[in-house]
Amino acid sequence: MTDEDWMRHAIVLAGKAELQGEVPVGAVLVKDGALVAEGWNQMISLNDPSAHAEMLAIRAAASTLANYRLPECTLYVTLEPCSMCAGAMVHGRITRLVFGAADAKTGAAGSVLNLLQQPQFNHQVDVVSGVLAAECAAQLSGFFQRRRAEHKALRRSLAAN
Repeated sequence: MTDEDWMRHAIVLAGKAELQGEVPVGAVLVKDGALVAEGWNQMISLNDPSAHAEMLAIRAAASTLANYRLPECTLYVTLEPCSMCAGAMVHGRITRLVFGAADAKTGAAGSVLNLLQQPQFNHQVDVVSGVLAAECAAQLSGFFQRRRAEHKALRRSLAAN
């Protein structure tokens, strides 16, 4: 499968997050061309600020592979990882990251800062950005547009009563 194929799978997982009322981010972890683990945002449903799609996929992969190190693995994620997720990738020795939409507010793979390729660290992650970026960004912006419209309707309803 291609990077685009794996990203499409991550987009489907992001849809699962959205159905649960979570920010739609999905992640897929692949080794030797095979799916090892997947995840989608579940911070609200799990009451866990670390339950980002990437973290859940990394945890599941480490369990499946019975190793806290994940060399020769590629992580596909629909949104550029934050610093927490980037740190987990470095510590887990993930070889490659492929992401869709850039995150201008908290992106730690090049948009705001780049924790994945710090020469001071003992491991750097290869980064490929912008894979199906328009589709990933549209999924996120659509979610937030709907969320804002729902909040606006609720405020109008409360004001009318």
